[in-house]
Amino acid sequence: MKRYRPVPYELEILRILNPRMDFSEKEMFDYINAEKGFEGELKFDQLTNKLQGELIVLNDLLLKLGNTYYQIDTTIIRQSVLHFFEVKNYEGDYFLESGELFKMPSKREVKSPFNQLERSESLMRRLLQQNGFNISVKGLVAFVNPEFSLFQAPLDLPVILPSQLKRFMKNLDKQPSRLNEFHRHLAERLISLHQEKCPYTQLPSYEFEQLKKRITCQRCFHFMLPVANGKGFICMKCEYKEGVESAILRQVKEYKLLFPERKITTHDIFVWCGGYVAESTIRKYLKMHYKFNGFGRWAYFE
Repeated sequence: MKRYRPVPYELEILRILNPRMDFSEKEMFDYINAEKGFEGELKFDQLTNKLQGELIVLNDLLLKLGNTYYQIDTTIIRQSVLHFFEVKNYEGDYFLESGELFKMPSKREVKSPFNQLERSESLMRRLLQQNGFNISVKGLVAFVNPEFSLFQAPLDLPVILPSQLKRFMKNLDKQPSRLNEFHRHLAERLISLHQEKCPYTQLPSYEFEQLKKRITCQRCFHFMLPVANGKGFICMKCEYKEGVESAILRQVKEYKLLFPERKITTHDIFVWCGGYVAESTIRKYLKMHYKFNGFGRWAYFE
């Protein structure tokens, strides 16, 4: 059993918005950090994908205990231990002092993943107890960027440094583990408790009217232009090509993600695509893939 890692909701929204509006300095900083964080999680997945032992890997769990939400990047369930990992893609030199993390040479304090880990470990233990699961819980911070260094780290710090990652995974694979219905039930329960999005996520404010209307590239998220024969689109940056049907359906998905309260109409999708596709073509593909409702000017798809 495995839960694969989806693109985080926040990052999906930011990827759609970035070419369509001008981000503030903070919004761009958040977007870059979200991309870098996801890149680090995918690097960690490459290591867990190679594990051969009897275990269950659950990626990207957003859990809730009471009114408190907490994110678990990677969970590995083994016979007697539930390991969970806070994955960080930090780059550069850092040092620890009085339990806080600082970046060198500026000595700028950054949010400590170790404090976050301690909080998540406590919440995970309570969640498991609340649901009747008795298993040991062990949390670790995994730094995946080879350009990361940490100084003044105590020997008992719950950390895996970049140079230790492969060795840690090899040692994990060597340890005997046998799973049964208890472990599968535990994994299923954690998946069922996953929350789709955190209500406290801070995103840029936006409205349909203010956003730039064009078809965007699914690879690099820049704008695309129609090819000469009218049978598709090509990215202005990476030159990726995509057919008309695929491009339209992807824009509909983005539109629904940004504006869940708005109805899907042929005209709105025509506008959203920048007027590069005829309304008759858009209507044809919407009828093929969505349910048609209403009549005349009040018609919409769902």
